[in-house]
Amino acid sequence: MNRDTDVIVAPNEFAANVKWDAHGLAPAIVQDADSKEVLTLAYMNEESLRRSIESGETWFWSRSRQEFWHKGATSGNVQKIVSLSYDCDGDALLVGVQPAGPACHTGRVSCFFNKAALETGTSPGAAPAAVEAGAESDRVLGQQPSGQRSEDGEGGRFNVLGELERVIAERFIERPEGAYTTYLFEKGIDKILKKVGEESAESIIAAKNGDNDELRLEVSDLIYHLLVLLEERKLPLDDIMNELARRHERPRRDQY
Repeated sequence: MNRDTDVIVAPNEFAANVKWDAHGLAPAIVQDADSKEVLTLAYMNEESLRRSIESGETWFWSRSRQEFWHKGATSGNVQKIVSLSYDCDGDALLVGVQPAGPACHTGRVSCFFNKAALETGTSPGAAPAAVEAGAESDRVLGQQPSGQRSEDGEGGRFNVLGELERVIAERFIERPEGAYTTYLFEKGIDKILKKVGEESAESIIAAKNGDNDELRLEVSDLIYHLLVLLEERKLPLDDIMNELARRHERPRRDQY
């Protein structure tokens, strides 16, 4: 590629050259400026583009929430802009960034992790995107082998609960498109309660069937949905842990 052919456009003229669609939007491809890996695809309008240029960090327009979205505002995973361009047709944006953390709401570096198994024998690399809780929480937090405990000490075994609570709280604020947690919050309390009921029943069935592998999956889904319920009701997990601690400290019947 001959870089001498690049056209430099003044900031005050840049937005005027973009062909915004009927909704005033243009797709923005976000790319790691160093590795050249494509991180995500979002949408900008003229105002979010202006904010991005002025702040030096990515701002987008959320089509689902109909509001501006500053990437990393709650997670800290901001994206420092180092280059900005539009394509030859002027209907798409390319944003080169230096990311401070994962770009994807699943906790992965890039949103493009679902790989096709091509005829060349390329490995899929990841399972297709799922719409259920297990897949989302696995992608966000990573999986630890079954039966293995954390090496961070006895208390560290449950650090994942605090991390999952934090991620769910972030979803509640940012509502990233395509996230299952976003779907639950947008459907509301009745949908969340229905899922808690379903996962409770499925856990009971798995236990009754003596299938520990299935029970592990169903209880994990149940705990996830309970944490979503707590966030919806704004009841911190700490309050639950404190209640359990108070109950544990009470005199036990077997001591008498």
